[in-house]
Amino acid sequence: MHKKKTAGKRSSQTAIVKGRLDISKSGMGYVIVEGNDKDIIVRPNDFNRAFHGDIVRVQVNTGMSKDKRQEGKIVDVAERKQTEFIGTIQMSRNFAFFIPATEKPIPDFYIATDKLNGATDNERVVVKLLSWDKTEKKPIGEVVSILKSEDENDMAMKEILIEAGFPLGFDADVMAGVKSLESKISREEIKKRKDFRDILTFTIDPVDAKDFDDAISIRNLDNGNYEIGVHIADVSHFVKPGTLLDKTAYERATSVYLPDRVNPMLPEKISNELCSLRPHEDKYTFSAVFQITNRAEIKHTWLGRTLIHSNHRFTYEEVQDIIEKRDGLHHKPLLLLNDLAKKFRAERFKNGAINFSSQEVRFELDEKGKPIGIIVKESKDAHKLIEEFMLLANRAVASYVSKIKVNKEPIPFPYRIHDTPDDEKLKPFAAFAKKFGYTFDLHDEKAVASSFNKMLKDVQGKPEQHVLEQLGIRTMAKAVYTSSNIGHYGLGFEFYCHFTSPIRRYPDVMVHRILQECLDKNLKLDKKMDERCKHCSDRERKAMEAERAGNKYKQVEYMKNYLGQEFDGIISGVASFGFFVETVLHKCEGLVSVRDLNEYDDFRLDDADYALVGMRTGHKFRMGDRVKIKVVAANLSKRQLDYEWVTENKGIGNSEFGKKGRDVRGKVQVGNKSKPGAGKKGTAKKKK
Repeated sequence: MHKKKTAGKRSSQTAIVKGRLDISKSGMGYVIVEGNDKDIIVRPNDFNRAFHGDIVRVQVNTGMSKDKRQEGKIVDVAERKQTEFIGTIQMSRNFAFFIPATEKPIPDFYIATDKLNGATDNERVVVKLLSWDKTEKKPIGEVVSILKSEDENDMAMKEILIEAGFPLGFDADVMAGVKSLESKISREEIKKRKDFRDILTFTIDPVDAKDFDDAISIRNLDNGNYEIGVHIADVSHFVKPGTLLDKTAYERATSVYLPDRVNPMLPEKISNELCSLRPHEDKYTFSAVFQITNRAEIKHTWLGRTLIHSNHRFTYEEVQDIIEKRDGLHHKPLLLLNDLAKKFRAERFKNGAINFSSQEVRFELDEKGKPIGIIVKESKDAHKLIEEFMLLANRAVASYVSKIKVNKEPIPFPYRIHDTPDDEKLKPFAAFAKKFGYTFDLHDEKAVASSFNKMLKDVQGKPEQHVLEQLGIRTMAKAVYTSSNIGHYGLGFEFYCHFTSPIRRYPDVMVHRILQECLDKNLKLDKKMDERCKHCSDRERKAMEAERAGNKYKQVEYMKNYLGQEFDGIISGVASFGFFVETVLHKCEGLVSVRDLNEYDDFRLDDADYALVGMRTGHKFRMGDRVKIKVVAANLSKRQLDYEWVTENKGIGNSEFGKKGRDVRGKVQVGNKSKPGAGKKGTAKKKK
């Protein structure tokens, strides 16, 4: 029997897609779906309990005209961006409301009196979302922390973490589970592991580190070679799949390093006690053990679970002193390891790795967390020693897993990949570098890497060093996690993963588990690997944003001490709205606004020359140029500095400004404006 057609009507077709909800200040929502050119409009009444930043499923009408903007309704929240919020308590007689402090529209929370945890009317607090189901008109929350107004610095750091979606603490259920973990080394577990406790083993870490997640062992073999073990804290022994602890670690996916604190991925009992490879304690580890010749040739590799006993805890500074003096505790094995590391490094660059190095800024803080000094750290041989052996272990694990197939297909695995430079960024950079006499061979990837290394070597100590190093870094793609391996261009590796820092990175925990499955020949293929990789990459990016925000706050807090003082700076970036300046002494970055400069000339951006150019005078403000600035204001709440640019009577070039000797000033701003590569690393941590 045929259905009767209805004239004048068009059947409505719908589809459910997944994306991230972006709520504008006006309250309108837009769901950003990967692969879609246009966002999906969602009206406020159709948010269905979703907050800004949440990953949502949205029902879209697919029967609409292609020219018309798609609209949809959110059917459920797949993943919350954040579960903790900062705001103010408003008390009623029998309950309280929580008013979130955010630019994005978020409904008030209902707080029961037994969930106030000591908070009183108008106090600034951190509230955790407990539930918001269909039966509840408002989100239900609980106060987890009261923010004291006298500690402005502490409040600012907590706000940065919460805005990035990182909880400030761990739930009581998680802590109870951690408390029950057994720290004693069991005989049963010893039988499953290779015992390295009698072999010389030590750790090398930053002076303020507490979570020692890697150690190195070394001994001579009868055949004249060396056995060198890279031993990594066996986090997966304690963090079991499917547990509440594992779920919490995955949601965070990374530790966050702010200038005055670490917001850890795992509770301190695990990161600083159970898993930390502290000296003179037996510890469970997962290891990559290499038989190496004195010419740095790898003759054999063994991977598996081990037991170690660290003989000594070194700081980087102590090891650097031993390397330079060629004397001190365990100086012979340390000098041997340093010699091998240099050979590994030279081989990497020969095979296409790029020799980018970045300065690390660390803040000296007083007992209240206020910055009293800024230290610019450089990577020395001690750092490079550890880096090379960690790279060796990471590469060995990825290479081993890559060879294992199921039905002739590679197994799902979180590779760490780094794509080749983008031509759209590389070509203008090569043209810019040529103005300084540095030529680039762009005919293939290896030639590009070779050109970069030659430039980085030749530019050392020259005026253009800073600008070319910074611009060169910006041509590079971002490294991410994915199960689709394309290699790591920057390191010159065909196979690479993260294995060496499971205390602070969740992908390393996944790598440990999969590696053990491979060794046991008991594979449990993870069909959600791509989703997990994307989540970890996203969390890593959010952590980096939080770290940059923390550093900018400390820069402003520090520069408040220098109002009215002048400093030398370097132009570190240009844009149509002005140019960025970084002080030479403090590495504090800001923006000279083009609005102030336009009083003296009409400045326009010259993309090809990375410069602002005066249309009348021809004066250029180009990346790498030195300028002098005066500190005039510092706004902590906006993480914003105001400088004045001060011209000098000499060294100003051929502009009319220099000839007339005018005192031309412009304002510099740090914070809300963004620029690729802006911001420096704060609290020290290893780069592996």
